Amino acid sequence: MITAGIDIGSITAKAAILSDGRILGSKVAFTGYNAREAGRSVYEALLRELEMDAPTIERIVSTGYGRNSVVFADKAVTEIICHGAGAYYLNPHVRTVIDVGGQDSKVLAVNPDGTVKDFAMNDKCAAGTGRFLEVMARAMESDLDDFGPLSLKSHNPSKISSICTVFAESEVISLIAKGENREDIIAGIHESVASRISSMARRVGVQEPVMMTGGVARNIGVVRALERALGVSIEVSRFAQVNGAIGAAVIAAKI
Repeated sequence: MITAGIDIGSITAKAAILSDGRILGSKVAFTGYNAREAGRSVYEALLRELEMDAPTIERIVSTGYGRNSVVFADKAVTEIICHGAGAYYLNPHVRTVIDVGGQDSKVLAVNPDGTVKDFAMNDKCAAGTGRFLEVMARAMESDLDDFGPLSLKSHNPSKISSICTVFAESEVISLIAKGENREDIIAGIHESVASRISSMARRVGVQEPVMMTGGVARNIGVVRALERALGVSIEVSRFAQVNGAIGAAVIAAKI
């Protein structure tokens, strides 16, 4: 069976196509202001890339905050379920999933069969999300893609106490004005993110193996900060950013 999953996030739209449980391909694009168009566009772009016709896709499941805008999907499923299913597909031994996206962060406790038994979610505040890191990158006049490698050079991370994005940005600007080392400030930003997420993770309960998913998983600085905060090793798949779409495609084969 050939299935597709479409994950519409606040910053990026993702699509994945599976054939009998094998990933044929995946695609990421910016969501922009029109979630409906973003879902259709990323899906059609992936079909073209794989040289496939739409009728060959037997079922489609959508997920993410914009899941209901994918009008051609057979079913819309919450991202909690899809991220659990995606992580289980990538590694059936995973028991904790930390997903950090553009507008929210979540921690899932996963059962041995891949279902989600408990979760905690931060979707009311930008702190601990990709949006928080974007704001900090602008304040640092730095490319967000450079954040991870730069933070690993730090030997004395700056202290950022505010959990509010607006106040944290003011703190960062003050640290820049004081002449603190750029690498130390960025490392401090990552530790601030890790502190917020690790607190949420402990409420759910952290059981290894632990996998991190979502776009922020590409930032090695955040991953390492989380590993220190939680005292565990964190697995990051090369499909981390499209994990929700993969999970949606997995679920599509079961409906």
